[in-house]
Amino acid sequence: MAKNLVIYYSRKGQNYVNGEIVELEKGNTELIAEYIQKAVGADLFELETVKEYPADYMECTEAAKQDLRDNARPKLKEMLHDISEYDNIVIAGPCWWGTYPCAVFTQLEKLNFKGKHVFPVMTHEGSGEAKSRSELKKFCTGAKVGKALAVQGSKCPGAEEAVARWAEKNLK
Repeated sequence: MAKNLVIYYSRKGQNYVNGEIVELEKGNTELIAEYIQKAVGADLFELETVKEYPADYMECTEAAKQDLRDNARPKLKEMLHDISEYDNIVIAGPCWWGTYPCAVFTQLEKLNFKGKHVFPVMTHEGSGEAKSRSELKKFCTGAKVGKALAVQGSKCPGAEEAVARWAEKNLK
């Protein structure tokens, strides 16, 4: 049986859901990561930035846009240094301006993906998988990029069965 890891970034608090700003106790991507963990026994590694993004959703989106413009690499509270024991690595995050939050790239640039299978997962409110596959091809040199999973954020609380099916099909 394959050994699986989910590296994820998730936003709690204010989020955009079905056209409204709502407070989420747990971020959408965190929910999806936990569903994958439950389905296939994956280890989880949450990416957390040292400098938190603004709590206000609109301010957060502007900060995320500026990060992309600057090609920023936000400092992380903790870094993962070795993924050699894993066969499959899921890279999960919210879709911010068509891609992962820059904090994800901070981590990916520090890892050796040679011979690994990586799988993009995006939570979104209409962007689907966006550029997740092409970004993983760029940042995960030497890895084979597998089938992406995109889950609309507003549907995350009820998506456990669909996520489990995807995980069981792709991560075994």
